[in-house]
Amino acid sequence: MNNYLIILRTWSTRRWITAAISAIVTGLVISIPTAVLENSLFGRDIAVTAWSVPVIVITSILSGLLFATYVKNDSANVEDTSLKIGTAGAFFSFLAVGCPVCNKIALVALGYSGAIKYFAPVQPFLAFAGVAILAYALIKRLNGEIKCSIAIK
Repeated sequence: MNNYLIILRTWSTRRWITAAISAIVTGLVISIPTAVLENSLFGRDIAVTAWSVPVIVITSILSGLLFATYVKNDSANVEDTSLKIGTAGAFFSFLAVGCPVCNKIALVALGYSGAIKYFAPVQPFLAFAGVAILAYALIKRLNGEIKCSIAIK
């Protein structure tokens, strides 16, 4: 854990700005269509769960940090599979915080009552899986920076 903090302290301002902007954009991309953030474009039939906002915040932070690792810093890192893994994690989080009956795939596959009965109970597990996958992808990227770091003199 300490090595990751050391790596984060070496990040340039450009990387931190990218992380912040990416986190905000991720939060908006997830919370607007799922109507966790109330808006006039999208609505929900089922109330927002208590864990939806923390999942969006954690997903946004991890996504922002992961995205920022692709911005050039002083160390070189060519590993790119983490972006695909991280995208899957963000998608799981998106499915987790959405209204179970507003999810067209769940609604078509399971019907209204099936979406509530079968899909809604699975959503917390999707949230956990999404956050875990994002954390794994970020750790994988940061490990690459630790292994490939170069000494600057």
